[in-house]
Amino acid sequence: MDILLRPIVTEKYTQLGEKLNQYGFVVERTANKIQIKKAVQDLYGVKVAVVNTMRYAGKIKSRFTKAGAIVGKKNAFKKAVITLVDGEKIDFYSNI
Repeated sequence: MDILLRPIVTEKYTQLGEKLNQYGFVVERTANKIQIKKAVQDLYGVKVAVVNTMRYAGKIKSRFTKAGAIVGKKNAFKKAVITLVDGEKIDFYSNI
């Protein structure tokens, strides 16, 4: 089971990484903080200090077309913000 689905690479999380040494990941919805911490340490070889998680519910979206209203739902997901120990760093761009 893959715990870490993908890193969140946005302007906001890039600034958090530079200033506060925090990195964001979209993780499996059933994963807990201990599993997330172990997955990050194994994958990136860094020491994790704190793990914060947030659950996002799937939002209902609708749009109006000539055929009528089309209603759908976005997927629910879980986000984790990882704080690393001082001196540690994750470089997402090294594999490009």
